[in-house]
Amino acid sequence: MAIQSTSTPLYEKISLKNDGKRAVEIFILFLLVSLLTYRLVHLEDHGLEWQVALACESWFTFVWILVISTKWSPVSYKTYPHRILQRVSELPPVDVFVTTADPQLEPPIIIVNTVLSLMAVDYPAHKLACYVSDDGCSLLTFYSLMEAAKFAKLWVPFCKKYNIQLRAPFRYFAGDSTILSGEDCSLEFQQARDTMKDEYDKLSGKIEDASQGSVPSNFTGEFAAFSNTERKNHPTIIKIILENKGGHADELPHLIYISREKRPKHPHHYKAGAMNVLTRISGLMTNAPLMLNVDCDMYANNPQIVLHALCLLLGTKYERYCAFVQCPQYFYDGAKDDPFGNQLVVLQEYLVRGIVGIQGPVYGGTGCFHRRKVIYGSWPEDMKTEKKILTSNGELTKEKSLNGFGSSKQFIDSAAHALQGNPDHPKDLSSSLEVACQVASCTYEYNTDWGKKVGWMYGSTAEDILTGVAIHTKGWRSLYCSPNPPAFLGCAPSGGPASMTQQKRWATGLLEVLLSKRSPIYGTLFMHLHFRQCLAYLWVLIWALRSIPEFLYALLPAYCIMTNSHFLPKGQEPAIIISAAIFIIYNLYCLYEYFAIGLSIHAWWNNQRIQRITSTCAWSFGVLSVVLKLLGLSETVFEVTKKDQSTSSDSTNAELGRFTFDESPIFVPGTALLLVHLIATFTMLLGLRPQASRSSGSGMGEVICTMWVVLCFWPFFRGLFGKGKYGIPSTTIMKGAIVATIIAYLFRFTPTDWFEVRIDNRRYLYEIRHPYQWLEITLLFTKSTCFSRLRTIRWTCLDDPAKKTGHRSARSSSKQKESNIWHPIYVAPFQAMFAYLWILTWALGSIPEFLYALLPAYCVMTNSNFLPKGQEPQLS
Repeated sequence: MAIQSTSTPLYEKISLKNDGKRAVEIFILFLLVSLLTYRLVHLEDHGLEWQVALACESWFTFVWILVISTKWSPVSYKTYPHRILQRVSELPPVDVFVTTADPQLEPPIIIVNTVLSLMAVDYPAHKLACYVSDDGCSLLTFYSLMEAAKFAKLWVPFCKKYNIQLRAPFRYFAGDSTILSGEDCSLEFQQARDTMKDEYDKLSGKIEDASQGSVPSNFTGEFAAFSNTERKNHPTIIKIILENKGGHADELPHLIYISREKRPKHPHHYKAGAMNVLTRISGLMTNAPLMLNVDCDMYANNPQIVLHALCLLLGTKYERYCAFVQCPQYFYDGAKDDPFGNQLVVLQEYLVRGIVGIQGPVYGGTGCFHRRKVIYGSWPEDMKTEKKILTSNGELTKEKSLNGFGSSKQFIDSAAHALQGNPDHPKDLSSSLEVACQVASCTYEYNTDWGKKVGWMYGSTAEDILTGVAIHTKGWRSLYCSPNPPAFLGCAPSGGPASMTQQKRWATGLLEVLLSKRSPIYGTLFMHLHFRQCLAYLWVLIWALRSIPEFLYALLPAYCIMTNSHFLPKGQEPAIIISAAIFIIYNLYCLYEYFAIGLSIHAWWNNQRIQRITSTCAWSFGVLSVVLKLLGLSETVFEVTKKDQSTSSDSTNAELGRFTFDESPIFVPGTALLLVHLIATFTMLLGLRPQASRSSGSGMGEVICTMWVVLCFWPFFRGLFGKGKYGIPSTTIMKGAIVATIIAYLFRFTPTDWFEVRIDNRRYLYEIRHPYQWLEITLLFTKSTCFSRLRTIRWTCLDDPAKKTGHRSARSSSKQKESNIWHPIYVAPFQAMFAYLWILTWALGSIPEFLYALLPAYCVMTNSNFLPKGQEPQLS
């Protein structure tokens, strides 16, 4: 590959700055800071609801700062693929990786269409090699690829002869041939198209029949390797389905099927492990300097995508400016107005382009072109010093080979060539099969740097983000390729369960990255990650953590209505303008973003409500998964998202956009939150709220917020009365009702107690209306013990309301309480210790009391006794 010097650029960088948007973003930040200042000034005049609002709004302000930093300098790249041959005398080879894991969730017909579209791109066939990783070890998947290879011998020449733009057959034959073809509709073309359609229908029929159980089961010939195999217990299977032995540009690319070895007691690291196996096997067989990885459902929608990516990879002045090229994820056959909020159009248009303008886009896991040397752990500085780790004959040093790449000498030699920038000469693929099986074994990575310093990184279900962080922290940059038409198109999850499962996996993996040793915070402080790139990564990685303040903030309106308190400034207070302005301006700002890219107000509303649902349901379970992992109680699992080839035409448009449910517990938090707000509404309408003290009762602001939450969770409200998949299962409703009842009890139906504490001659009187206030009493004791010397402590529960005459509540005497608590007073240490134990063991006391209450029933059913018998003296 020789690059000729010319003044004609291969790409153009375009700034997308918008000063008007910047001004609005800064103004919203100013309003948020003003609201926080107001809350801090009036903090002592309010209770828990004000403190929770302050904490949540502080978090929202922090997130908004991350958003402003991320969006501040958006850029776009325009590529000129027709100039490639003017700059490059020989195009570099490209290895293409397609990954799949479950033939039930990822139907083989989808994989076949993706592979066919990739094999038909506008690129010399002898420069392409397509590797399909099947982590399900499915005979059905292998059979489908064998049949697809036969069809490819007809399909690929047809696409290139008639300049077909849509090269995924299922998409092409679903469209209008006069639009999809670059040629006139001649008779010859019509006949060729009809022939291709008939052949594709036969291919689809064979795969459909095979999926129904008619796969060849005699396990002979090519299928013999699949005998006695299980999904998670089988040897390595590598099959060369197609091989371009002559190295001809007008033939078909290589097509290799791979199912890596899996054993029950050996970790396989999910998709990251599969990608590392693909990297090693391809390094032995073709060792292309560039690698493209796509998910099995992301077909090549732009036939010139490889040339577009090369414009960025080869057009930069220095290689360190482009470690990888990421293409945006767009989807086909999405329901109108994005009812499930998973088409990510606005996110791609604004936030992702903003990240592009910093250190480059994050690695998205699919549609990404990598430099092999970067995946092998190369640093930008290695462009000048990489030969220091090589011996005179081009092999890696012994220390590097043993600690980094494993024990295979052949693979180490290929890695040395890749790091040195010298591509290997074409070789017979069959000659590498034995060594390829060795590097695909489940024990090959032991005592190596794979997953730690080399290859795709281990330690998170979001292996893409983790690997991208590792690359960026070394100082590499990345570029963004968004041609027209889009490079790749995939299928977005349809329905509630699939969308929530995907979001939960993302949230879990992102939080794992944030808490790992490769956190972007560490990369900024001690390595080469740019500060604003760190902030951009933080905006992505805190998705799961956002569920906590957002859930609490969503509960606040219901809490205030049931306790007749308020968390928003009252209507007569000037500060109410701040809250109203934030709400109105922010929503108008978001609405403008949707209108600017041609989306409707309905799409904006769908994304707003799904964001609330996702945060409450999926992201909260992501937090729970990581907490259980940190506690050592369970491990996170890579959950494959179900993929559908196209939207069913049997359903009406209304049904296509309707939210669906299943019995997963992931819907319990959303159901509980909705029920809590409905309880609050009925409490207000029936006049069951307590009387507000002075003018601190809830107002119209809290009522509006409750209605807003109910509207956001309207799919759940409909689900309460829906049937089938559109209805919330009764078990989920019951669980949600139990949680909602507990929350409502803690909010509203806790009896009022008065708790009097005497420290020396000082008396502190607390009105206990909510369980959280016992923590305040415990804090009083803790402060007194840690910072003072106590002498006497007495406590009294005042059940008679008449006894509180003449006493002031803790809230009205907070200043006096705080001033008294720090006075040096004295107490006997044992007396203080018993005071702590009595309070702190209240919850633990429920266990023996519950067991003791069970004893009579146990003794009756087992004909035993736990009390002394009647004739025993101890009975008295």
